[in-house]
Amino acid sequence: VQLQASGGGLVQAGGSLRLSCAASGRIFSGLTMGWFRQTPGKPREFVAAINWSGGSTSYVDSVKGRFTISRANDKTTVYLQMNSLKPEDTAVYYCAAKYYGSLYNTRSTDYEYWGQGTQVTVSS
Repeated sequence: VQLQASGGGLVQAGGSLRLSCAASGRIFSGLTMGWFRQTPGKPREFVAAINWSGGSTSYVDSVKGRFTISRANDKTTVYLQMNSLKPEDTAVYYCAAKYYGSLYNTRSTDYEYWGQGTQVTVSS
């Protein structure tokens, strides 16, 4: 599975951005997709994940009510709508995917596939 992330950029605090992640390759039913973020010197942090059907989602507490993860009908593209952005949301955001394990297992080591990062910068 190959993952291609896009949509990062620079935005003022309170603004919005939408990240996209397109999956390609050998994709089968059951692929959970998610987003992580990382700032220099810190470990990669789970942000959100969505199951294959799109019916179940998981979020880190700090983004609940502000970020929404969704999945396109073809199941191969996932979006992260980020509203009310804060300077502390500034990070490199990574798309990730896995076939095994619960949606609610949020360690980066649980995920098998990773895309390249996309920078999100929120200015105060």
